[in-house]
Amino acid sequence: MMIRSISNIFRLGIKELYSLRYDPVMMLLIFYMFSLAVYDEANNAMAAVNNAAIAIVDEDQSRLSRRISDAFLQPNFQPPVYLAVNEIDAAMETARYTFIIDIPPDFQADIQAGRKPIVQLNVDATAVSMAATGAGYIQRIISQELAVFLKGRDPGQAVNLVTRARFNPNMNAKWFQGVMSLTNNVTMLAILLTGAALIREREHGTIEHLLAMPLRPVEIMLAKVWANGLVVLLAIILSLVFVVQGALSIPIQGSIPLYIAGAILYLFAVTSFGIFLATLARTMPQFGLLAMLVFVVMMLLSGANSPFESMPEGLQIIMQLVPSTHFVSLAQAVLLRDAGLDVVWPEFVSIALIGIVLFVAALIRFRTTVTLTQE
Repeated sequence: MMIRSISNIFRLGIKELYSLRYDPVMMLLIFYMFSLAVYDEANNAMAAVNNAAIAIVDEDQSRLSRRISDAFLQPNFQPPVYLAVNEIDAAMETARYTFIIDIPPDFQADIQAGRKPIVQLNVDATAVSMAATGAGYIQRIISQELAVFLKGRDPGQAVNLVTRARFNPNMNAKWFQGVMSLTNNVTMLAILLTGAALIREREHGTIEHLLAMPLRPVEIMLAKVWANGLVVLLAIILSLVFVVQGALSIPIQGSIPLYIAGAILYLFAVTSFGIFLATLARTMPQFGLLAMLVFVVMMLLSGANSPFESMPEGLQIIMQLVPSTHFVSLAQAVLLRDAGLDVVWPEFVSIALIGIVLFVAALIRFRTTVTLTQE
């Protein structure tokens, strides 16, 4: 009985792979999501300051003011453009510059005399993330130039802060963004592939053919889980090697086999979840809308786009019940911080337990759907 069941699951899985092979739209989507989408998001979808437009109003025209102006370098900032005082408001209103620095008259003389002149920083806060981060960059750049000009005496600070960045010494946002883009696309594709496979069976009428055979619902489900999970797993490996490490030149600090082991558990959970969502929808458009609502929340609140600890405590507790939260934590720890199994084993356990719950829930819903179909 066991051998026959395994044979059924294997053969049904092969059928799934053949069905996917002759679905050019889905094949193109898989290729795009694990190649061009990862590459483009890692290079362009950055919250860090990159190529920001900056202008300077130099009312002092001193050696110190020129030194500060020359300190804003690419790739963080565009070459500074010099404006007159009466041009500031018009430049801000037309959004020509994100930052405009106004250095007051007698700035160098006041600094040398021990006075504390005010430098005005005008910020276009429409793009709030770049505005907040860039304001911090500009403040640090001006402080550093003042310290050098005064030969180490910084009148505005009593402590010299020395920063050491671990795991990403150059603070390159592309490293984080590339790995998280890959992780988010795993969630999206795993849900879409398995859910679409079940909806396609129902729309084409082949689900009735399967039910007429000596097959159990659990065998049909497991076949869809392993076949679609295998496709996504191969896409993960190829993307990790050729896109993340190759095209993006992101150094992987930890064990790729350990990450793949975690990905296998995670695929079991999210493919089961995809089947569960497909049992709630009657058509492909309904499933697409339902899946969109689910995986957008999973991606935004899992810690892949914003720090998990910055969320409200109640939301953190709720998101602990979602497998993507634990997979994001596992991916960051293994790929970026070289964590071993002794560190990430709680994530493995959490993903496995959540996966079992999702599989059982999907199986119950699937059996209910099969019963209704047979009636």
